[in-house]
Amino acid sequence: MAKQGKKMKEALGKVDRKVKYELKEALKLAREISFAKFDESMDVAVNLGVDPRKADQNIRGSVVLPKGTGKKFRILVFAKGEKEIEARDAGADLVGGEDMVKKIQGGWLDFDRVVATPDMMGQVGKLGKILGPRGMMPNPKTGTVTFEVKKAIEEIQAGKVDFRVDKGGIVHATLGKVAFSVEDLVENYNTLIATLVKMKPASSKGHYVKGISVSTTMGTGVKVAYVP
Repeated sequence: MAKQGKKMKEALGKVDRKVKYELKEALKLAREISFAKFDESMDVAVNLGVDPRKADQNIRGSVVLPKGTGKKFRILVFAKGEKEIEARDAGADLVGGEDMVKKIQGGWLDFDRVVATPDMMGQVGKLGKILGPRGMMPNPKTGTVTFEVKKAIEEIQAGKVDFRVDKGGIVHATLGKVAFSVEDLVENYNTLIATLVKMKPASSKGHYVKGISVSTTMGTGVKVAYVP
């Protein structure tokens, strides 16, 4: 443990907390100061100049990362009739209705993403206190409450990322895996930031993007110089 502690100390010494690094350099540094033994994600935190308490500034949405996330998601779809068949044909791992609602209420959570057709939301709404805190509650703003079931499933499989500003005005999202090339991470980063910039509320005054940092799942943050 002492040897690993020494490595971590040396790695952290490479990062100047007062400096905002060029994006590629920041990504490389984030990798260098990570010593986790599992396949970590490369994440980003974007501090926005918004007040989440105001409805028009409560930023929430989704974006399909061009290089994907590097993750395989188990997708649960709430649908019936033709839409149930469409979901299965599109590759949904699980499809159901009231049966799935009761199963989840009983403590079952063996899935990662949830999609629901609008006519099923009366039942799915019962799961708000379970799925909501886990960030899995279907929502029209993220395209997960829709009759376009096939499209929703394909977007998730392609690398769709949902995001929502927290109480501190920060959006947390993944950029992919540490094993991705720097070029792929940069492309995903640029797509995410461009999406957030387009969502700037008219009522947001001053600097909209106040700060950005990247980090691996278990690593410390490295500040990124924002270039509009």
